[in-house]
Amino acid sequence: MRILIATVTAGGGHLAAAAALEEAWKAERPGDQVQKWDLLQFFTAMHRRVYSEGYIRFADRAPELWGMVFKVTDDPSLARKLAKVRRLFPSQSRSKFRRQLEKGNFDAVLCTHYLPLETLGLIRADEAERNAARRPFVASVVTDFEAHALWMDPCVDLYCVAHEATGARLQARGARKETIVPTGIPIGGRFSATINAGEVRRRMGLRDDLPILLVLSGGFGMGPVAEILVEMDKVNAEFQIVVVSGRNTELRADLATRDYRHPVKVLGFADNMHELMNLASLVVTKPGGLTSSEALAVGRPLLIVNPIPGQEAANSDFLLERGAAAKVNRVVDIPYKLEEVLQGPHLAGLSKAAKALGRPDAARQICREVVQRLGATA
Repeated sequence: MRILIATVTAGGGHLAAAAALEEAWKAERPGDQVQKWDLLQFFTAMHRRVYSEGYIRFADRAPELWGMVFKVTDDPSLARKLAKVRRLFPSQSRSKFRRQLEKGNFDAVLCTHYLPLETLGLIRADEAERNAARRPFVASVVTDFEAHALWMDPCVDLYCVAHEATGARLQARGARKETIVPTGIPIGGRFSATINAGEVRRRMGLRDDLPILLVLSGGFGMGPVAEILVEMDKVNAEFQIVVVSGRNTELRADLATRDYRHPVKVLGFADNMHELMNLASLVVTKPGGLTSSEALAVGRPLLIVNPIPGQEAANSDFLLERGAAAKVNRVVDIPYKLEEVLQGPHLAGLSKAAKALGRPDAARQICREVVQRLGATA
């Protein structure tokens, strides 16, 4: 089979999900031809920069406005109308993507971002008019716990969603029940591996006698990380902190030069997140779909700090409702909430709920579901 995994650089989660699917498919079916495309390769340099950096800057600098845009566009009928209008206007990037799609003659396209669905829907509509039989199977792999309307399109043959509740929301908005499977959000296979915690602590210079609180800033090192550490340092409980500052070298340098009451290990971009999350007792972070899924896969609860309106707020609600996270809306509330979480059986309860939600084999399950349905189609 010829498989395309289509994604877009708009935050790190979509890329990570695509990489997880590529890894899983090659492990499941090594004889297949698998390609992974970032649709930004078909954009102009300026358009590429605007799209890749736009969401990060928009959501960081104007979160309330971003939340309003998210809410207004979260309407399937409106999304379909907007897609029809866009298709009336020529698009160089869309044309390039379409030509490469048709040349590739793919059996299936797995989308970890909604943008490819627009072109795939256009192809599907054109082929229906021509009564053409040849078309790729299309899977919409939703990378948050709530599916925005943009993930929906008539061309989709399979929706792979984080949870049964995500699927129920899609079904209520018009998706057919038989097209929805609660696979979980795809994450790397390393999150299923067993680690030697003592060896990792020694290698990283971490103390054996203190629990670890892991603070994540995302791949771009965004958010009030320095302020979070200041507030965490006010907590009387005994623990050590590992903070990941991503690719933000200025943030890493700033954090590393500060004095802390608790032991603090400052890292840059970390390629051993599976080890860090396994070591941690609690993950302090924004509730992105991929980051949350990775934590849940190893049974680690989250302390959510000021989620951005939109998908982060929806992810936060999902995790809080199921008892796998605690939340503060303001950084200054962290000391009280941490004291509360770390005392008594509270943390154990959060961890148990997180483990119950974890889907470490989601990527493989998605691959198997697509293969099964392709077989049925054939």
